[in-house]
Amino acid sequence: MLRQRYEVASIVNDIFIAVWFLVGSFMFFSERWERTGTWCFVFGSVELLVRPVIRLVRHFHLRSVRGGTYAAHESSQDF
Repeated sequence: MLRQRYEVASIVNDIFIAVWFLVGSFMFFSERWERTGTWCFVFGSVELLVRPVIRLVRHFHLRSVRGGTYAAHESSQDF
């Protein structure tokens, strides 16, 4: 259950990244919207920083809940 929560958080974050960069890209087609598009890219970049933070928080949370034994349940397929 805990693992799924972090997976959902990661997926939602990835969707936000895509939306920020897609919207920002379309805004660059108009000079009038370039400044707002630039801010969309900044927000997308912040979301890229959130991704490893989610993973790090997950790591420490699982470690505190399960002790040092959770690593045996990890796989290369983890987000």
